[in-house]
Amino acid sequence: MDISARSDYAVRALLSLVAAQDGRPVSVEQLSGEQELPRKFLEAIVADLRRAGLVTSRRGAAGGYLLARPADEISVGDVIRAVDGPLAEIRGQRPQDLVYTGSAQRLPVVWVALRAALRDVLDDTSLAAIASGQLPALVQDLASRPDAMHNR
Repeated sequence: MDISARSDYAVRALLSLVAAQDGRPVSVEQLSGEQELPRKFLEAIVADLRRAGLVTSRRGAAGGYLLARPADEISVGDVIRAVDGPLAEIRGQRPQDLVYTGSAQRLPVVWVALRAALRDVLDDTSLAAIASGQLPALVQDLASRPDAMHNR
């Protein structure tokens, strides 16, 4: 699976908002500077996050962005869907809608299982969990496997 720059930048920007939870909005310029992200690209990403209801904006000299919900109610999966769409599509189709024939007829079951595994990690990991270091047990278990850091 390839995590897009949009998804990576969106999660990082939101984690910066979590860290700045003092009630004051954070500007895109501050977010891009803190995480070393391209400002123009981040502006488009934050607009997607706002449309998805993950952030709110305030105008003016002291304006910027705030989380729209508590950090423990925003999952990494929510963020990825907001900026990149569904977690697992195959050629633009949902896995359960695929029909293959012959020797590939059972392949959609694998794609559905992959989506379920992604959901187990991404939907059960909140921004608050990442910020606090209190990651779900499944995430900790998967990351601590002996081969987890090895490329295949």
